[in-house]
Amino acid sequence: MTKSSDGLRSRAWFDNPERPDLTALYLERYLNWGLSIEELQSGKPIIGIAQTGSDLSPCNRHHIVLEARIREGIIAAGGIPISFPVHPIQESGKRPTAGLDRNLTYLSLVEVLFGYPLDGVVLTTGCDKTTPALLMGAAAVNIPAIALSVGPMLNGWHRGTRTGSGTVIWEAREQLARGEIDYAAFLTLVASSTPSVGYCNTMGTATTMNTLAEVLGMQLPGSATIPAAYRDRAEMAWRTGRRIVELVAEDIRPSDIMTRAAFLNAIRVSTAIGGSTNAPVHMAAIANQLGVELDIGDWETHGYDLPLLVNLQPAGQYLAEDFYRAGGVPAVVAEMMRHGLIDADAPTVTGRTIGENCRDAEIILPDVIRTVEAPLSRRAGFKVLTGNLFESAIMKTSVIDDDFRQRYLSNPDDPEAFEVTAAVFDGPEHYHRSIDGPGVVVDENTVLVMRGAGPIGYPGAAEVVNMRPPAHLLKKGIDSLPCIGDGRQSGTSGSPSILNASPEAAAGGGLALLRSGDRVRIDLRKGRVDVMLPAEVLAVRRGELEVAGGFVIPPSQTPWQDIQRQNVLQLGDGAGLRSADRFRNLAQTAGIPRDSH
Repeated sequence: MTKSSDGLRSRAWFDNPERPDLTALYLERYLNWGLSIEELQSGKPIIGIAQTGSDLSPCNRHHIVLEARIREGIIAAGGIPISFPVHPIQESGKRPTAGLDRNLTYLSLVEVLFGYPLDGVVLTTGCDKTTPALLMGAAAVNIPAIALSVGPMLNGWHRGTRTGSGTVIWEAREQLARGEIDYAAFLTLVASSTPSVGYCNTMGTATTMNTLAEVLGMQLPGSATIPAAYRDRAEMAWRTGRRIVELVAEDIRPSDIMTRAAFLNAIRVSTAIGGSTNAPVHMAAIANQLGVELDIGDWETHGYDLPLLVNLQPAGQYLAEDFYRAGGVPAVVAEMMRHGLIDADAPTVTGRTIGENCRDAEIILPDVIRTVEAPLSRRAGFKVLTGNLFESAIMKTSVIDDDFRQRYLSNPDDPEAFEVTAAVFDGPEHYHRSIDGPGVVVDENTVLVMRGAGPIGYPGAAEVVNMRPPAHLLKKGIDSLPCIGDGRQSGTSGSPSILNASPEAAAGGGLALLRSGDRVRIDLRKGRVDVMLPAEVLAVRRGELEVAGGFVIPPSQTPWQDIQRQNVLQLGDGAGLRSADRFRNLAQTAGIPRDSH
């Protein structure tokens, strides 16, 4: 059975005169809560609402409230809303890491969108991985889709100072280690950063990915940064509900919107906003669902030499409520367009181009959103690195502060390069029990190395690479050390770490051969990170590791952990599933699924 002449997939379930028995079967259970045969056979599109809000996902919980306005918008435009739950992903709640859940959520959404009578879908996005997971699923099935961000929290405040969610934790733990605050004060300080519903109010992964979803064209203009608690957010929910019905009528699909031009725009804007180091991982996974060419090198080629314009923590001073009031994403895009830094012809869910959507937007608060002529930093993108410890890794240059630059990157005889001694930790447990103990030698000329933290090793790739210096260095005023890891780092962290090293130690990467005391050279000019050992020594170490049975990883604790470990790609390739590229454009290539009875 193919789509009906009016283009609606749902008619194959609800109005198929060739199989009245099956039509009746599909219809009758959707009537038991009040829908009518007249509605379901009216030719109105059936619009799914992919609901990510739940008590387990507090960052997205406000979508439970926003759903009512989405439904009203769908009905007002002539559609029929049907809500369904999405597997929860809460970055700060899931153990061992929410990195396990992105691919699981993507898989489950594919099954829902392909296997149920839906003509279009509203993707309720928010906390870090809900945004890429839902975009991945919608891209794979390729029915009309639009995203609605739940929005960031309001600004946090503590004693008259802005406190940013996530970012304040990394600052508070240093104060705790120095003995400046106690346990109770630590909790009070951190809690001050979460004053309302919504996701992180800093430029963490949540704000980054929802901003980039708008730049990709998958959200209505201006919608990404509206604080969750604002009435504007509910109004945008209604407008989003209306627009998805129009997208179905116009047959505009994710593959029409998320083009390579859109992805390159997103890379450029990621630099301008000081975006999270998790963005390259997620954007690669979304692009792969569409068959769009995007590799890790694109982040340096198209984003490294661009300026930092948005003055948000952790790279800056302000928070997301300020960003919205300053003009939000349209103001950033308009400023970049004025300097030829955006492909203005990239399409969006409005049916217009990003240039048409944003050209007239203005910067309202010039200290929050800077101009290209007066940026926070003139070169702020991700540096892509390689070497004998990994094939690829990234470093967020927008968070390199003056102290770090002075200590490590200002040698006139060796500019933008430094050599340090490795202190190697096999997982965060090893780090936490050792960093302040006598058994590990760490000084200001040390690089902290975290391994066993990748997609296979952890499993799921945990945000454990942002490691603080030992207490004795913090008390001397040294607040950061170079870090390297095969895991991830919270987007709310201001540490200029070398992250997402691929392949990871558990997959045979060079970090598995590194030992505490080895000298490591980091050269940002050449884009290399190397352990300063002859290849023959590394070959001997690899042979010894193989004889010992390989890099030790913890056993899988659940079926999904085991399944993902067997099928997951490395962080440099997006950490998606190996077989995902076989399942694209399903609504067009696989047609309507077979009948169930």
